[in-house]
Amino acid sequence: MLDYAGHALARSRDPHLILDRVPYHPALHARSAPLPARRSDGMRPDRGRPAAPAHGVGVAGARVKRLLDVTLATLLLLLLSPLLLLVAIAIRLDSPGPVLFRQCRVGLHQRPFDLLKFRTMYHHAPSALDCRQATRDDPRITRVGHWLRCTSFDELPQLVNVLRGEMSMVGPRPHTQGTCAGGRPFEEVAPHYAARHAVRPGITGLAQVRGWRGETDTEEKLLRRIDCDLEYIATWSLRLDLLILCRTLVSVLGMRNAY
Repeated sequence: MLDYAGHALARSRDPHLILDRVPYHPALHARSAPLPARRSDGMRPDRGRPAAPAHGVGVAGARVKRLLDVTLATLLLLLLSPLLLLVAIAIRLDSPGPVLFRQCRVGLHQRPFDLLKFRTMYHHAPSALDCRQATRDDPRITRVGHWLRCTSFDELPQLVNVLRGEMSMVGPRPHTQGTCAGGRPFEEVAPHYAARHAVRPGITGLAQVRGWRGETDTEEKLLRRIDCDLEYIATWSLRLDLLILCRTLVSVLGMRNAY
């Protein structure tokens, strides 16, 4: 089995992120847990070690993944350009302030980058320095912002981040430095939290399609997500990316756990 957390950190300077097979150590998970049965939907369990040997992202795999990212991001921006224009107009009519919201997030190899989103909160609300996560019925959210969050359309500007090479279509979701779960910074809750930065962050990911979206207000929720992120890095394949993208579309149409 692949010791994916430790090895991802050891190879964090490799731009191609080649994950070789090395002995598996359960302690390198976000937390140790018994191995559950394989899921019926074809995806691996979200706790415990991977159910099959992992292959990681090799040189050829990294190139294929990047080609998929650029192709999909370009096509989606072209196809959705009328919708993006309408959303921008709606935001400007709903409340004063910029159309886009920029926030510093932690990306590949823990490098900071400006994540782009459609603005969903009132402009006078703290933004870049405010690490508070959005909650259900958050008074900072505008009327149009509520609809954007329910449909996840507020994430569409991140297609530009993908074209810039700062993000991928699929990968661990990028977090803001200093965000807390249960009153503790993410880095303190999960000892191997930094391992998730061995790949580009994604617009969607394995944790999101398994239902781990929305506010990360407890340590348990964070650990569940980190387990999924580390599993994704260890078991990456083009098939897995395509499966996650298809499941994301279903989740968006169902508007589950988005607010």
